[in-house]
Amino acid sequence: MDPGHGGKDFGANYYGFIEKNIALKVALKVGRNLEKYNDIQVIYTRNTDVFIELMERARIANRANANIFLSIHCNASPKGDAFGTETFVMGLTKNASNLEVAKKENAVITLESDYKLKYAGYNPNSPESVIGITLLQEEYLDQSITLSTKIQNEFTNKLDRKNRGVKQGPFLVLNQTSMPSILTELGFLSYKPEGEYLNSDKGQEELAKGISDAILNYKKEYFGGTNVIIDEKPSKVTDEKVEKDTPVVQNKSNTKEVEKPKEVITNEPIPDSKGITFKIQISASGKKLDLVPQNFNGLSPVSVVDEKGLYKYYFSQTSNYDEAKKYLSEAKNKGYESSFIVAFKNGNKISIQEALKAN
Repeated sequence: MDPGHGGKDFGANYYGFIEKNIALKVALKVGRNLEKYNDIQVIYTRNTDVFIELMERARIANRANANIFLSIHCNASPKGDAFGTETFVMGLTKNASNLEVAKKENAVITLESDYKLKYAGYNPNSPESVIGITLLQEEYLDQSITLSTKIQNEFTNKLDRKNRGVKQGPFLVLNQTSMPSILTELGFLSYKPEGEYLNSDKGQEELAKGISDAILNYKKEYFGGTNVIIDEKPSKVTDEKVEKDTPVVQNKSNTKEVEKPKEVITNEPIPDSKGITFKIQISASGKKLDLVPQNFNGLSPVSVVDEKGLYKYYFSQTSNYDEAKKYLSEAKNKGYESSFIVAFKNGNKISIQEALKAN
């Protein structure tokens, strides 16, 4: 769990609503909700009002071998009339508003004394520098989008917050992590009615419950099993100890990841081979499209997986990884710049590394 900003970094500050304080309070409430369960460990990048460097936040999650990384923030707009929630995954984008959010969050590095050396000359005020960040999160993009969608659905369907969507942006804090990672913007402090909600205990409790419910739902989908509350059934004591003074984030399950079979709707034949296959995921959305080339910039064949209302669209398939890279290049040339390769074995999703070893 990564509460954004902290210490000398206040983040957004409007009408006395301070981002660093709200992010911390919501994160602690999310952690409190999740720690009720016997198979979840929550690690915080900070649990007090202290300044933590961006790169260190990612290192904390990496050292903990965390299953997900969630960074919590509040938004702001100079015009003061924007409102609503949005959640970001790592990605390169030329969308002006997405870049502006990323630039704002990345600018915190200027508070670090040696940021020019540490971040290799990165300039948060330069669009070219932002776009040039190396994408390291591609392997986890699918899971990151899934978790982001679940969080946005909680905010929208249960809390009736305006849904600004799941988006991509080049966030430094997400780029350095080695697990599915997202950054959620709870709302706009610059819009006073929403700022009052975010600053209230009621608003923070509701948002925290939405986030924790989404994480629990994600955990069930990707790791299987059920969530057992500690008070109802105490977990067994292990020899593993957690340093009390260790700053920070995330929940950790010790269960092995299990991919559930998913309904596949496709206009291409599904191979009966039990070998490895690769597909190119070109998009994921809540809208179901007819699988015709004109709906996918001319790409064909396209298949789709329906995961409880989240439709994931895949272009082509092959058992050859080098051929898959050619399909990936074709998809990017057709405008799907955020597309990526996904591997399957016996119909279940596996990592690219596992597929290459088994193939």
